[in-house]
Amino acid sequence: MSKSTRATLALSAAKVDFEVLIYDYNPDADRIGIQAAEAIGVSPSIVLKTLMAEVDGKAVCVVVPSDREVSMKKLATAFKGKSANMMKPPAAEKVTGFVVGGISPFGQKKKVPTVFEIEAMAHDAVFMNGGQRGLQVRLSPEDARKAADAFAASVIA
Repeated sequence: MSKSTRATLALSAAKVDFEVLIYDYNPDADRIGIQAAEAIGVSPSIVLKTLMAEVDGKAVCVVVPSDREVSMKKLATAFKGKSANMMKPPAAEKVTGFVVGGISPFGQKKKVPTVFEIEAMAHDAVFMNGGQRGLQVRLSPEDARKAADAFAASVIA
């Protein structure tokens, strides 16, 4: 497995301090973020999942703790839209250039507006997908938010 991905290259280019962690990815896991947290031995609340959605038909990226669910109403509101829905996996892969289970908010093929759940910003460090299955990066949530050119809002149910 390569430790160099479009996501890690984007973090390096943004001059962000981060640590790479490799773990055994389980493609059969019901919840990928929860499985990643278990594999690296940390709380699911600090392992952030990257989800792709659409607000009023436009692609957006949303980053939330892996043990929480996105409120579509709050997501739409955060982007000043009327309605939101999760993007289908093939569309998410096409927009990001990453495969599901390896989607990162960093280094996506197409730049889309991004929001981080505000609760995630309260931690000293968080873990996020590093651009491929079985690869997480550990970094400060504020550095992550800046590197993803994102804003923070309440988007969880």
